[in-house]
Amino acid sequence: MKRLAAVLLAGICLAYSSTGRTDDAAPLVLETKIPLGNVRGRIDHFAIDVGRQRLYVAELGNDSVGVLDLNNGQVIQTLSGLREPQGVGYAASSDTLYVANAGDGSVRLYNGADLSQSGRIDLGDDSDNIRIDTRRNRVLVGYGTGALAVIDPATNKKVSDVPLKAHPEAFQLAETGTKVFVNVPNARQIAVIDVVSGKQALTISPEDARSNFPMAVDDDQHRVLVGFRRPPLLSVFSSQDGKQMSTVETCGDADDVFVDLKRHRVYVSCGEGVIDVLADRGSRYERVARIPTSSGARTSLFVPERDRLYLAVRATLSEPAAVWVFRPTP
Repeated sequence: MKRLAAVLLAGICLAYSSTGRTDDAAPLVLETKIPLGNVRGRIDHFAIDVGRQRLYVAELGNDSVGVLDLNNGQVIQTLSGLREPQGVGYAASSDTLYVANAGDGSVRLYNGADLSQSGRIDLGDDSDNIRIDTRRNRVLVGYGTGALAVIDPATNKKVSDVPLKAHPEAFQLAETGTKVFVNVPNARQIAVIDVVSGKQALTISPEDARSNFPMAVDDDQHRVLVGFRRPPLLSVFSSQDGKQMSTVETCGDADDVFVDLKRHRVYVSCGEGVIDVLADRGSRYERVARIPTSSGARTSLFVPERDRLYLAVRATLSEPAAVWVFRPTP
């Protein structure tokens, strides 16, 4: 028994700290699990309505979006009849929820107040990630074989397209909103879009890494952080000139990356079944913890206003689908 206890303790210490120090507190603590009900299959991205304290969950394999009340920690509504919803985004300026559907290429619109469907925009194929550009009051949606659709939330009409070399994955607005960095894995590049001209102004072409899916921006440090799956690593680029600054190994099958500005940390959620916690060491990043989760749980959302990290965990034989809520420490 003593030997078994020692083995278990060693495993816990290694899971929480890459340094192996047993006196380090876990930087992410599992606070609660919010069951999603009878939801099967893959779960994709999140969106947050901070004012109403609602979390929207794209239940891709279930053709639905779950609506969670974060104050009560429960599902309050399910938006059904969708077609493989991937991206979700909430625009406070128009009080509208946007849901991008891979199955039919549509973006469905819902009123924020009662979540009644208020419109539909047909983009044509594989609607994916959504970002809300609050500086210029517009909605950006990646779709098709290579484009970002620009939607005016005042009219809820598509007003233009930004062409890309292939289908876009994660993308982020950087600096003062004059640039959009876009992961284009099938073209093996990171496209830098000038938002004024709506054209690609710069191409970053990593030489030794492929499958760049997740991305985050650290405006304070003028950095763009890009997660690669082959090999599994996080590369850091200057958001001013695109030059690579550093690289660090991460967990496998990464799908989301977030910067915790308060603690100078980075969270990488991976389908391998872990969350990597990286510390900003000035010119480089160092992994300080690997938090065990669940196999396939790779999409997440860090919400600074609530100081919580939300992780989508699909159903298993022993547990229903749920959103795991992690509290950063200290």
